Amino acid sequence: MTTQRTADELRPTRFEDIVGQEHLFGERGVIRRMIASGRVTNMIFYGPPGTGKTTAAEIIARESGMVFHKLNATTASLSDVKDILGSTNTLFAANGVLLYLDEIQYFNKKQQQSLLEYIEDGRVTLIASTTENPHFYVYNAIISRSSLFEFRPVAPKACTVALSRALAYLNEQHKENKTADGEALTYIAKCTGGDVRRAIGLLENAFFAADAVIDRESVDGFATRVGNFDDDTHFDLLSCLQKSIRGSDPDAAVFYLAKLLSLGELISVCRRLQVIASEDVGLAYPMAAAVTRACCESAKELGLPEARIPLANAAILLATAPKSNAAEAAVDAAMADVEAGMGRIVPVPLQAPLFRGYRYPHDYPNHYVRQQYLPDDVKDKVYYRYGDNKTEQAAKAYADRIKGNE
Repeated sequence: MTTQRTADELRPTRFEDIVGQEHLFGERGVIRRMIASGRVTNMIFYGPPGTGKTTAAEIIARESGMVFHKLNATTASLSDVKDILGSTNTLFAANGVLLYLDEIQYFNKKQQQSLLEYIEDGRVTLIASTTENPHFYVYNAIISRSSLFEFRPVAPKACTVALSRALAYLNEQHKENKTADGEALTYIAKCTGGDVRRAIGLLENAFFAADAVIDRESVDGFATRVGNFDDDTHFDLLSCLQKSIRGSDPDAAVFYLAKLLSLGELISVCRRLQVIASEDVGLAYPMAAAVTRACCESAKELGLPEARIPLANAAILLATAPKSNAAEAAVDAAMADVEAGMGRIVPVPLQAPLFRGYRYPHDYPNHYVRQQYLPDDVKDKVYYRYGDNKTEQAAKAYADRIKGNE
């Protein structure tokens, strides 16, 4: 029995059996609720391999009563698509045809355009999947007609649920009674970086290599770590990266960046760098957020190992930039007052639709006129305090000038 067949045999047939995608298929998951309401729309699934994209498409087709067709864009041609689309005229497709197109990024623009006619007239509902950023690889007209859903790497705790099912299945199929300790299953989940299909394959190899108990030693010979999903180490390294940048140490920043990338942590690094750009550099160098965003998008399009270059640019830029957390401090202080129930009634001049007493600043010198914007119970609050860097001090000087140091 091959690894792929084992994973296929264990493929969930209900939304509640999909592991690791609670935001999509949990009790309040958006796709699960949408299908329960009877609505099936065009969708694009994006995320790493082995996270449930194909499984979800099959369940959606089954739940909706649609005729399910699957193509893989790495091997399919335009004629394959047309053959399937021809079935939309038959009685067997009375409830509609769901076309699942895996790895859509391998279809060129012309091939993707050929799908539009059938999508627009409703003869076909398209679910496309990709492991890449859909905004770079999927034709804009298809994106505009689809809902995008992110499939996330499956966390170890959720992955071990699937591994326990797989172990029971293997025991049943091979008339064995082997066990696995929790540490071994968690280790498999971490080694496979959130890819459930690969995790099942690794468990199967360990199953045949082990005696009565599958332990870490049974797994080690087959394991190649593709990502770091040890939660403590994962967040420790991201914290080290941020603290190094906050501390203006470019050498430490690029070291922790390299360490994270060596563990395959591309997406988490991109997210953290964008947080740092606003949290720690902020208004001291406002363009840092835009530059970091561009570097992160470039990195995701390039993939590793080339992604290390734009990410190094971003990390070093942030580490050597002036720092300010004034904006974060301001919004946190404001949120504290909002959560305390303050400021419920805004001033009359700001209340729609009449705006009684509102004065239009552009009608006054320096485009400024003194008037109350904050609600009465917080009208004297000062949330934002200018940082001591050149950019914010220039903004303060401008504010002082137009307000006349009032």
